[in-house]
Parts: sequence; C-alpha cells; structure tokens
Amino acid sequence: MTEFLTSHHPGTGGAIKETPEDFRVEEIPLYLPCGEGENLYLTVEKRGLTTLDLVDRLARALGADKKHMGYAGLKDARATTRQTISIPGVRPEDALALDLEGIRILSASFHRNKLRTGHLAGNRFEIRIREAVPEALARAQDILHILQMTGVPNFFGEQRYGVLGNSHLIGGAILRQDYDEAVRQIIGDPNRIDNPRWRRAAELFAGGRTTEALAALPDQMHTERHLLRDLVKGASPKNAVLKISHKLLRLYLSAYQSNLFDRLLAMRLNTLEVLWQGDLAYKHDNGACFAVTDPQAEQPRADRLEISPSGPLYGFKVTLAGGQAGILEESLLEKEKLTRDSFRVGKALSLEGARRPLRVPLDEALAEQDGSDLLLSFRLPKGSYATSVLREVMKPSPSPDS
Repeated sequence: MTEFLTSHHPGTGGAIKETPEDFRVEEIPLYLPCGEGENLYLTVEKRGLTTLDLVDRLARALGADKKHMGYAGLKDARATTRQTISIPGVRPEDALALDLEGIRILSASFHRNKLRTGHLAGNRFEIRIREAVPEALARAQDILHILQMTGVPNFFGEQRYGVLGNSHLIGGAILRQDYDEAVRQIIGDPNRIDNPRWRRAAELFAGGRTTEALAALPDQMHTERHLLRDLVKGASPKNAVLKISHKLLRLYLSAYQSNLFDRLLAMRLNTLEVLWQGDLAYKHDNGACFAVTDPQAEQPRADRLEISPSGPLYGFKVTLAGGQAGILEESLLEKEKLTRDSFRVGKALSLEGARRPLRVPLDEALAEQDGSDLLLSFRLPKGSYATSVLREVMKPSPSPDS
C-alpha cells in the first residue's frame, strides 16, 4: 500500500517499538465483571509477551486448564499491554500473589461468563515515535484532525501477512486448490529470507531437492519440517498441506480475506467517506449493515461518522453490495478466479465471511512533543489497528518489495 488518505500532508517519519514501553495498549472492556460467578477476571499488564504466552504462563502458575481460559483479543509481544483474562476455579488471592516476569496482576474479580473473543469496546493506545522530523508535532496534529473528521482507513496492514509477507498467498493458493503453490509459499521465496539455513533450505526445495531441503531447515521450523517430511514420504502436496494444524491453515485463509479487503479499501480510499448507490452501510453503534438505496439521504449520517461504507471479508455466506460497489466486489473475486463457494474448504476451514467498515472513528486523539520524541495517544474501536493511524501520521517509505 503506497497511497494515503492524507497524502497532501507530509508525515512525521520516525521509528516505533524500539522498546516495549514505546507502544502501550489498554483494552477498553465491553462490560465489567459483576463480582460473582465461577470465572475470575484478571486485569493483567504484560510486557514483551504475546497474549498466548500470557495465557500459557498463567495456566501453569495457577494450575488452570488453558481450554477454559478466555480473552477478548490478541495483543502484540513488542508492547506493554493491559488486557483482561478469565480463568475458572481460581481464588483472587492466589492470582494477586503471583510474581511472574513480564506480568503484573492489577485486579481480580468474579464474573458469571467466560470472556469471549471480541468482548471489548476497543483499545486505547499511547505510542512514542522516535527520530521524527523537527516539524513532527504540527504535522501529526494536522493529520490527526483530518482522521478525526473523516475516519481512519480500516486497513489490516502488513502485520497480518506473516514474516515473509506472504501468508495471504498461501491462503489464496489453498482456496484455488493449487497445493503445489501453497507448499512453495510455505517454504518461502529464498530472496525474501534472511535466516541463512532457512534460505538454503528454500533454495534446495526450489531446485527439486526436497530431502536435502528437509535436512537444511532449522529445527524450530516445525510446520515446514513436517510438510517436507510428508512430501519425502510420498504424500501429495494437497495431503501434506491439509495435515498442517487447522489453526494455522485458518490463519492463512484469514490473511487472504484480509488482503482482498485491503485491496478493495485502497480502490475507494479517495472517496472513503462517500456512500455509493448499492453500498452496504455499516452502523458504528451496533455493527449492523443496511443497503443504501438513496445515497444523498444517508450521506449526512456518514458525514457524522454514524455510518460508513463497508467491504466484504469474503466467504460463502457473505452478502455483497449492489450497484457500483457490488461491481468492484464481484470483479475482484473474478480477477482472483474465485467465487463465494470457493470459501467452502471443509468443515473446519470453511469461511462464512462478514462485512467490515472501510473506515473507523478516531477518538481522544492527541499529539505531544517530549524532547526529540513525539507522543501519540488515541482510541480505536475493536478490530481496527493502530498501524492504520501510524501509517497516515508517519508515512513510512514503502519497502522495495511492496
């Protein structure tokens, strides 16, 4: 992605996430624990850990079963984050007494239900941008003002596409049932790999030397090693790929959904706030969508950021827009040589699809100077990413591969 909603305003430049303290995230809960029930809700601050790492450590320390623990959203390891975790059958005093590296238990209270994914109102961010240009504060303030008026482009962004930036290519190959290509993408393009052993293994595989590629792969690359081992034993590419854990396969497919959405969003970036005939408008107060039959009548609501155009996360049940918006959505599927039925991959992998707003409101946005650094704080609704704001504010140069 090289275009910006605020392309007429220069960015601040700079760098983020040099330390976990440079990127702070706090979940905004959808509801507070009621004080009774069998699930203990812990408000936890973690540093340098993923949410799954956090769950694993808490389960071990408290003797809990991870299967019955809950969280509202996944949080990055390269950050300091506050989020809620639910654990059944644990006493508050035991949780509050924990002393675990990188983890602080801030509060503990009971609730009747397990915390489910998506049960949050949004996230509040505090981000330090280092090495920004001297005019960074004024630039950031202007850009944030525009984003507050117009909305933030709701891109998933590059973090969705894996270490090599190709998770979506794996997902697309699986949907097209091109399992040879899926294997090639999982092993990776040697030109994009920094690790010497992994790069050598990818070169050997590209040259048809699968057994030697298996021997060259680093030991910790379990998925890739199992994949090549199955191929060496004579498994077909399809059977070898489908033996990968369903959780990882769904991540590949989800990345492909995300990529298609990002491409549609890029097509509409210059008129992001404008409703089109046939749009399925997204209501920000409750997440419902409705068909736009009179754009002029509905546009004042869009101007107030009560509603926004939406795009599809493609799946076999998703409703596509009508009119010009629908033509865009249908034509992208045709370009990819897919139909909605292509997303019926199997019982555990099929994707129903959903609608996602093309933009989201930006609230509580502030920029401050702190010596040579720039401090940003803002709030976003659930399911949207701080990187979409940072992309507009910083305007990083595109990588050679993008």
